[in-house]
Amino acid sequence: MVGAAGGSLMLELQTQVSLQALNSFGFNSVAERYIELTQPAQLPALIDYCQEQVLPCLILGGGSNLVLSARVPGVVARVRLRGIEVVSRSQQTVRVRVAAGESWHETVSWLLDQGFYGLENLALIPGTVGASPVQNIGAYGVELKDRVTAVHVYDTLQSQFTQLTPSECQFSYRDSLFKSVDPGRYIITAVEFELFLNSDHLVLNYQALQETCATIAGSQVVTPRHLFDAVCQLRRSKLPDPVRLGNAGSFFKNPHVSAAKFQALKQTFSNLVAYPEGEGYKLAAGWLIEACGWKGKHFEQVGVYDRQSLVLVNHGGGDRIQIESLAVQIQDSVYNAFGVRLEPEPRYYP
Repeated sequence: MVGAAGGSLMLELQTQVSLQALNSFGFNSVAERYIELTQPAQLPALIDYCQEQVLPCLILGGGSNLVLSARVPGVVARVRLRGIEVVSRSQQTVRVRVAAGESWHETVSWLLDQGFYGLENLALIPGTVGASPVQNIGAYGVELKDRVTAVHVYDTLQSQFTQLTPSECQFSYRDSLFKSVDPGRYIITAVEFELFLNSDHLVLNYQALQETCATIAGSQVVTPRHLFDAVCQLRRSKLPDPVRLGNAGSFFKNPHVSAAKFQALKQTFSNLVAYPEGEGYKLAAGWLIEACGWKGKHFEQVGVYDRQSLVLVNHGGGDRIQIESLAVQIQDSVYNAFGVRLEPEPRYYP
């Protein structure tokens, strides 16, 4: 461990730290320098240090949306900021601020226990609260942008703490200001949500979700708790537990195509799975991959999950080179078959 002076705060940096347990693929990766952020006050000092030493800095949440190389240069800063606070409430809604280092799923579960509703569709998504706006996580008809009222950040360009409105975050499908517009500039310290105090706002747009909720609820009216349990049940039936089988969840985005492109594909592939979105359609990437014969395939120590083609897995001993090669082969295969280019969801680093 070494001490590094950054600003007026002494930073305790560890060297040559394994990140294998800190990325959900379980890849054997080593950080040159590593620090855990337990208070926002560490951020100005950390950024000053990295700029003075000309070092890249990776802000690490739950490691559930990363594909890491064997060695990570510069500094890896793991966000461990904790705390949940009720900011305000009305008769119908409550506004809650959640620190970036809190577990996403545990936060959704805790809020449900408090009678704060609206995030149930996003249950069991791995990662931290601070990572959720980066990806604009979404599932079963709800996206993070539907519930966010503010994102608290440290602006590394202006060297100040501030907060961004949802419009400033430029949320789009599995994307945001933080991911592709201005990556690296903002470090998220907390996220604020506006949630409901009654159960009249359940989102049950998917048939599988409706059916699972009905089975769980039985003769009762479906409640947010039933919805939460149904989402967990469905996700567990399709997605592997990263603790047992390394993965980053859905590896590819569902591609959006024009109505004309969809109709042309539908004429050739009558069982094509797609959903209307705007003036076009969102194709089910998992269906495209499975149609190309990739489901359950192995490639060295990595492969495609045998229950869900959208998930790439590490069977043990795999690495970034293998997973990236597999992803490219799948992308080329789908493009050759359907004329559609799949885009990965996780971030390759560095």
